[in-house]
Amino acid sequence: MYSQSGQLARVAERIAAPLRESAGIELHIETLQVQPAYPFPWPFFRFLDAFPESALTHPPALAPLTLTGGEDFDLVILPYQVWFLAPSPPVTAFLRHPVGRRLLHGKPVVTVIACRNMWLQAQEKMKGLLASCGARLIDNVVLVDPGPTLATFITTPRWMFTGRRGAFWGLPPAGLSDGQIAATRRFGLGLRDALARDAERSNAPVLTGLGAVNVDPKLYISEKVGTRSFFVWGSLLRAAGPPGSPQRVPLLAIYVAFLVVMIVTIVPLSLALQALLRPVLRPWLGRIKHQFEMPSGSATDRLPLYED
Repeated sequence: MYSQSGQLARVAERIAAPLRESAGIELHIETLQVQPAYPFPWPFFRFLDAFPESALTHPPALAPLTLTGGEDFDLVILPYQVWFLAPSPPVTAFLRHPVGRRLLHGKPVVTVIACRNMWLQAQEKMKGLLASCGARLIDNVVLVDPGPTLATFITTPRWMFTGRRGAFWGLPPAGLSDGQIAATRRFGLGLRDALARDAERSNAPVLTGLGAVNVDPKLYISEKVGTRSFFVWGSLLRAAGPPGSPQRVPLLAIYVAFLVVMIVTIVPLSLALQALLRPVLRPWLGRIKHQFEMPSGSATDRLPLYED
């Protein structure tokens, strides 16, 4: 697990708690570190300089792991953040590391995402990385910032660049709410019960009925456009020089201007057009929602089983 701000670590700990409390379960938590370490809060250009490698999933060097790859886990829980519409670089590095690949081969995996709100393309990349390891994705849990989409374009950068996430100017706090994080205990309880009956050995999800993921399909088009532009700009920036090189700075400045224009035009325009065309797009959006809510789904019929 890698948690830059600490939010994902809180989610992971809440999910892991029921497993740790179970006498029949042995739990190992691996904390990933990269060399050099990413700062938090981010200096502005240091954040932008991380963009090309993040978006194109070119991983940094990992600090030595405590794992050897010879461990035989029954289940792997893989929490990750979304950086530039891709899994965060430390997690990508682990999935491409020889130890990570050996460890995950043939194993059932539950991914856990905590992010602003755009995660669909990151999970598609994650699926490809897991498949290349020979792992089996059986569940996906997603937690997104409950604030309005346009508000999070202000609150999330403020948090990243200053470390301040509280409400201001009438805007909501950045990040997940305490209630959202507390409620993730239900997933740990569900995994505990699944392990007790060896349900993880099948290819079927074990967290259905617990409200694991609720897709907003209206963001799909914005994500697709963003992913394509990130590929083009990321490739240009990598061609200009390695991370930290001064040759990148002029291109990064141009990229910032492009990104701001895209955020204030493409996202609102996409949402407005989809609102106007909702009757026509409803079947297609429904298929997108169903596709990306798999395998765990948005149903909540089992929630009463795990209410505190």
